[in-house]
Amino acid sequence: MRILYGIQGTGNGHITRARHMAKGFDERDDVVVDYFFSGRQQNGYFDMQVFGDYQMGRGLTFVTQNGKIHYSKTLTQNNLFTLIKEIKTMMVNDYDLVVNDFEPITAWAAKLAGIPSMSVSHQAAFMHQVPKHKQGLLDKVITNYFAPTSHCLGTHWYHFGYDIIPPFVSADLCTHQTTNALDNTLLVYLPFENTQLVREQLHILSEYSFNCYHPEIKQPEQDRNINWQPLSSENFKRDLKKSSGVISNCGFELSTECLSLGKPLLVKPLDRQYEQLSNAYTLKEIGASQVIHSLEAENIDEWLQQREGVRIQYPTNCRLLIDWIANGNWQDKKEICSTLWQQVTFPLPMKRKLEGI
Repeated sequence: MRILYGIQGTGNGHITRARHMAKGFDERDDVVVDYFFSGRQQNGYFDMQVFGDYQMGRGLTFVTQNGKIHYSKTLTQNNLFTLIKEIKTMMVNDYDLVVNDFEPITAWAAKLAGIPSMSVSHQAAFMHQVPKHKQGLLDKVITNYFAPTSHCLGTHWYHFGYDIIPPFVSADLCTHQTTNALDNTLLVYLPFENTQLVREQLHILSEYSFNCYHPEIKQPEQDRNINWQPLSSENFKRDLKKSSGVISNCGFELSTECLSLGKPLLVKPLDRQYEQLSNAYTLKEIGASQVIHSLEAENIDEWLQQREGVRIQYPTNCRLLIDWIANGNWQDKKEICSTLWQQVTFPLPMKRKLEGI
């Protein structure tokens, strides 16, 4: 079986999910997978060894500024004619299936060529009536037409009664012993925020230490109580494990890793991005995180005084999902979804809340 796997490169969460899948695909001798990324400059990718000789395209991306989506820059910096050209020149006819994680070039190329395609993404979960917050007409259009596929398999923290699968996490995150929440070293990942604002607000909280990762940082830098670090999967995971809490925007994968570790979590969702707003809404509703909408030391300090984490056990091996994909019976999702959710363990108070949503 030959598979083309298209991955949206704008957010690191898409790539993290694809890393789990790539390891699962590597275990099979009867499946050959080629990887394609778009939405990020070539020099912005890191720790990509698991994908081998992957391909890249320009695709589409969202431009952010000061913690919110900048609509006019998004329109001017994306080129629709280039996208159409990339779709037309994308060779998909030699593949049996296109697996897609919100990547528009491979999704549209497969649709136009009549090649079977399947979304395996968090965005695909929003095709169902899962909790949503501030979803406008444009958001609905993007959800349905940005990267359309013939089959959809969404992933979310809970199934909400639909054919949705749980997320996968690294095995070491499930077995790691949680750091004492009273320790004063925290992890900060706010890639959409202005670094100067982050500096100013974290400097005020001088009794705490912060390991702060940001795409604008190219070299490690110690700045008073802030240890600035460039993006690195290995170093980030190390600091995530030893942190006593996490402050981040509200991407799906990092939030999942925090839940797997039982880390106290404070999220500031990317303004005007309904997926992150919906993620934050859901996390708050189930009691898994506190939410802020402005990056102010006072808000952070209030959370620090009462932070408490909750731990959820999610699957660590996507072998069953890979087997299901390779078997080709993509219309029948109920069994694979049910089997994977049997591997999930929620704290009892959270389970009661989820069953009431």
